[in-house]
Amino acid sequence: MADNFVVSARKYRPVTFDTVVGQSHITTTLKNAIRTNHLAQAFLFCGPRGVGKTTNARILAKTINCQSLTDEVEPCGECESCVAFQNNASFNVHELDAASNNSVDDIRNLIDQVRYPPQTGKYKIYIIDEVHMLSSAAFNAFLKTLEEPPSYAIFILATTEKHKILPTILSRCQIFDFNRIQPRDIADHIEQIAKKEGIKTEREALELIAQKADGGLRDALSMFDLNVTFSTDNTVRYKEVLENLHILDYDYYFRLTDALLAGNLSETLLIFNEVLKKGFDGHLFVIGMLEHFRNLLVSKDAATVQLLEVSETAKNKYLDQSTRASLSFLLSALSVGGQCDINYKASKQQRLHVELCLMKMAKLTEVLDLEALAADEKKKPNVGAGPGGVPLASAQPGRGGVPLASAQSNAASTQNGNNGSSPNAQASPANRTDVSGTHTPAASSLPTTAEPTITYQNTTGGNGLPLGKLRSTVNLSTSITDTPAPTQVSKPVEVALDALPEKDLLVTMEALKEVWTEFSRMREQNGGAVSEQIMLNRDFIFENMTIELVLDNLHQETLLNEIKPTLLGYLRRKLQNRQIQLSHQIAQTDGKRHPYTPQEKFNALAERNPALFDLQRLLGLEVDF
Repeated sequence: MADNFVVSARKYRPVTFDTVVGQSHITTTLKNAIRTNHLAQAFLFCGPRGVGKTTNARILAKTINCQSLTDEVEPCGECESCVAFQNNASFNVHELDAASNNSVDDIRNLIDQVRYPPQTGKYKIYIIDEVHMLSSAAFNAFLKTLEEPPSYAIFILATTEKHKILPTILSRCQIFDFNRIQPRDIADHIEQIAKKEGIKTEREALELIAQKADGGLRDALSMFDLNVTFSTDNTVRYKEVLENLHILDYDYYFRLTDALLAGNLSETLLIFNEVLKKGFDGHLFVIGMLEHFRNLLVSKDAATVQLLEVSETAKNKYLDQSTRASLSFLLSALSVGGQCDINYKASKQQRLHVELCLMKMAKLTEVLDLEALAADEKKKPNVGAGPGGVPLASAQPGRGGVPLASAQSNAASTQNGNNGSSPNAQASPANRTDVSGTHTPAASSLPTTAEPTITYQNTTGGNGLPLGKLRSTVNLSTSITDTPAPTQVSKPVEVALDALPEKDLLVTMEALKEVWTEFSRMREQNGGAVSEQIMLNRDFIFENMTIELVLDNLHQETLLNEIKPTLLGYLRRKLQNRQIQLSHQIAQTDGKRHPYTPQEKFNALAERNPALFDLQRLLGLEVDF
């Protein structure tokens, strides 16, 4: 009759400190304590499951009672104590499973056994596994014995949840924190076992098992046994491990990244659909995708390549693909994917949620390219540069078909002749375009009573390089006269020129109103304020590609300035015309202003009834702000 099958985790369980995998900091400390006879009265081994806590406790118990230790402080395995321990017949080693023996009576029985010294050997060792499962009463009953045990008694406690143990217990123990075992160490250990068993393996398959085990050697050996059982020719292959352990192959992510870099939205969605058809969860896909982008990010620098915990074949693939993925793309993709991960559980349409994330990523390269082109365009010198290095769009016509460059030069000469200003500080009422592609309307068309003064801000460093964007500001000083004269403030708005066509299309009033209404509706759906809707839903004048709004008060002006870049960009894109401008006026009243603040309301009432001032003074009242 054939021998019963013994799982690898038990058959190849370490029996000496040297055979323990991935916990050298623990084994070295314990061996030094045995060598120098500095053994503590109580040890606490804590860490994740399957990393060797109970195994090290048994090796320690076996070693400190060994009658002839080796020079490397390892048990001999031949003396009476070692043989009795190996046959589970030692009277000096007692194991207690606290998960099923966690009452006060169980601890009291243990304390009664502690009273009797060992018949053979130096120590009696008590190993309590899953000690965090003890009840509070059992912990309290154990405290005194743990603090002052007999000289021959040593307690070894093991737990996966140190935070559940009372601080009074922790303070009485030497604490050893076990680490998760590195995937490379797990793969090497499984490879040695496979050679002893005569099993052929693919290195990628072993490394995949090691990664799936998440630092637990026992879990890795269990998965190894499963794949050996599945194999018909005693060979563990990478493809079969993928199927057996239901792991999403990293090849999907390499294909996905190639599609994203190419901006191929259709291929991206088809890959995701293929993953879902294989039964994988969408959230698992997102988490794996983020890990893939992270691996690409660390692959871009030779100093961080060592952070990759993958096989050599996979590492070469990461190094190759990282050269084609820009740093901006990876950081943006990680940001978009991180938001998808955070909001996945709360989403009612989880598949659509992931697909929207992939759509955004597929357009990242296009957006980043546009930004790079816009940045390059700004750096290019322009022949028709104005004061402060501000380039002029000489090829684009201004109002009335006059080219912008010529219009500016003519207007500048006129302004200089009238006001005597120097050429370096031109005051040009003509249309002009700043470095951001903003087209400012002619100052002559503004309904103001004073001439506008245009100032250029050109902030440069000591080496002549610009510290920030060049920007032009228009300062209008107006004086209020008896004639109602609206005050207008126009600010330049930045819109990427690359996002618009080279040739502007004709814009009609009907088309403009339709797009304007569409923008207002979109802002309302996105939670826009009521005052913003009041400001947008009003009649306007459209003349010479300039929209003129008449606002009611300064509050509406503030709202308009906040959304002005977005509004102008939306109108220019939808109407395919970069010449569209937006100006506004604040309607002049008869000089009276409706009371708004509490103090203004009180003053208005007191003007009608002066007795209110006397009442306020006599009672010592203050206006409630």
